[in-house]
Amino acid sequence: MAFRRDFLWGGATAANQYEGGFSEGGKGVSNSDVLTSGSSSTPRGATYRLLDGSVHRSAGISMRDVPPEAIFQVSDGWYYPSHRAVDFYHRFEQDIDLYAELGCKVYRMSISWTRIYPTGFEEEPNEAGLAFYDRVFDALLERGIEPMVTLHHFEVPLELTNRWGAWEDRRTIDCFLKFCRTVFTRYRDKVKYWITFNEINNIYFGFLAAGIRKDDLQTVMQAAHHQLVASALAVRLGHEIRPDCRIGCMLAASRTTVYPLTCHPADVCAAWEQASRQYFFTDVQCRGYYPSHQLRYLEREGIQLQIGPEDAQILREGTVDYISMSYYRSMVASADLSEGGAQDPLRLGKINPYLEATAWGIALDPMGFRITLHNLYDRYQLPLMVVENGVGAVDKVAPDSKIHDDYRVAFFQAHIKAMKDAVELDGVDVMGYTTWAPIDIVSAGTGEMRKRYGFVYVDMDDQGNGTLERRKKDSFIWYQRVIATNGEDLGAGPALDYPRTGARKTQKKTLAVVTQPAEGTVI
Repeated sequence: MAFRRDFLWGGATAANQYEGGFSEGGKGVSNSDVLTSGSSSTPRGATYRLLDGSVHRSAGISMRDVPPEAIFQVSDGWYYPSHRAVDFYHRFEQDIDLYAELGCKVYRMSISWTRIYPTGFEEEPNEAGLAFYDRVFDALLERGIEPMVTLHHFEVPLELTNRWGAWEDRRTIDCFLKFCRTVFTRYRDKVKYWITFNEINNIYFGFLAAGIRKDDLQTVMQAAHHQLVASALAVRLGHEIRPDCRIGCMLAASRTTVYPLTCHPADVCAAWEQASRQYFFTDVQCRGYYPSHQLRYLEREGIQLQIGPEDAQILREGTVDYISMSYYRSMVASADLSEGGAQDPLRLGKINPYLEATAWGIALDPMGFRITLHNLYDRYQLPLMVVENGVGAVDKVAPDSKIHDDYRVAFFQAHIKAMKDAVELDGVDVMGYTTWAPIDIVSAGTGEMRKRYGFVYVDMDDQGNGTLERRKKDSFIWYQRVIATNGEDLGAGPALDYPRTGARKTQKKTLAVVTQPAEGTVI
């Protein structure tokens, strides 16, 4: 049998994409709460007020067009997807019942920082927020589901952003640790597994990921240093409060799976360089120090970090117990930026011509998943927890009122096969696997509901209209069987290509990148 008997099968969500209850229970405003909806062709933006009282919306998530005196705020006339999301706040019992029926052993979620400390500056936590998560954890544990909690999932109190740029300023570390101490203590007997920062290497997404106002490399790298120090301090604090708890980091591992466009040595070097800029984050969190290649890179770029006198010791003493990771796709790098090839719509690189791609140009690469697992385990020799893996699609409700999502089943079949090979053939220590997401939630990147990932369909459109009725898709029954058999029964062979034998395929794929996918289209 490939997977350990205590393998943690489940699903994963984030509070700012799922929870809702924006103005209830004393919750404060976060960076996510001022992000409007977008689409595959229109970026999300943040609303803000200028000194003359006029209200505006940024052109994207970089905030490059936002004046420094601007105050971010919620304003009338805009739709903010996080405010309602899909209403887990009022429906958590119903949803957790579905996860129990699915057979989930673990549920990865996040705690909204602003539900506990509304502005980040309060001396005392918000009891109503703490009580809400007590009820959620109790409901999970009563159904035999282990909670796995992310402390910072692209959500920061907006007041910290308006006051000093959130993670741009070192003072945010103390605000974060106050929050950590509160939840570590309150849920000491309910939560064993924690994750410090969601996809910490996606801090390059700036305001969306970390509430920072600027996206120049100096600012981003300084903010990243503050998060790395905060992560290490949180690990030490969590172990002091509950010595047997397990605290992990999280890497957006798709960014490390970079193939050279050709076998030209310059392309190979370009792929290594691109991946190294991402591995650096887990190098620090797992090894406890900055790798030499990152220090030289910062030096070449003229980046001068403000590093505290005790930071080196903090990083050494605050290494993680395991590595959690997301994986959606692989990437391609070339030393010659002018070389031909379709471009990834997320601007993360060229599309691999040998892979099938979704209608939005996201390369589907289950073999890359196995490679990623192998590379991470070989590099760090720490247990791996896959906390995000999934595919977005514009699901169609059929005339029989069902959702026949065989494309989703095919995606998971191929990727779970690849994970199984990583365990059986490569000896990788994988703790568990949580899909993104077990239920349809708001897309972080575009703010859409149209881009659906779940095994459970939620009746809501991109503007928040709908009954919010939950409905099982065909994939629900399939994943239920996978969990029940500990990954042994994956059903019929996958439609998505996974060359398990490693046979080379030379035929290039014809890729089409569209901006408005049709129903039933994988995106």
